[in-house]
Amino acid sequence: MAKKVKTNALRMLDRAKINYEIKEYQYDEDHLSGEHIIDQVDMEAKDIFKTLVLKGNNGYLVCCIPVLEQIDLKKLAKLSNNKSVEMIHMKDLLGVTGYIRGGCSPVGMKKKFPTFFDLSINQCQNVALSAGKRGYQMIVNAKELLNYLDAQVGDVIRR
Repeated sequence: MAKKVKTNALRMLDRAKINYEIKEYQYDEDHLSGEHIIDQVDMEAKDIFKTLVLKGNNGYLVCCIPVLEQIDLKKLAKLSNNKSVEMIHMKDLLGVTGYIRGGCSPVGMKKKFPTFFDLSINQCQNVALSAGKRGYQMIVNAKELLNYLDAQVGDVIRR
C-alpha cells in the first residue's frame, strides 16, 4: 500500500469536493522531461500538462500547457492583456508560489494568480498535472479543474 501523500493542492481539491487520482512517478533531476513523466504516468502526452509561472506588466500569471509543447510568450501576453510576459527566475518560484521546480501545481499556490490553459485542454476528458510535490501527478477532470481555477483558455503554444 502506497503512503498517502497530501499536498496543499490535494487538500484544496478535497475541500472543493473535486475527485482526483494520484499517479506516482520516479522524479529524476538529471532527466527532467515531459517524456520521462509520460513513460511513467501512462497517459497520452496531450493529457499531461506542465505548470509555468510567468510575470507580465500586470503581475504574475500561471499557464498550463501540454508537457511536450512550448509556450508562445507573445500569444500568452495578448491573451492575458499584458504587453509582454516572461518566465520567472527559478530562484523566485518558491517565494512566489510556495512550490519548487518539478512540483509546481496550478492549484494551491500562495496566492490566486490569473491562470491560463492552452485550448487543447478542451479535447481532454481528464488531465494530469503536478500534485504539488515532485514525483506526484494528480489526474483530474479537465472541465472541473478549469471551473475551479476560474482559468481562461486560449491558443498559447508554438505551432
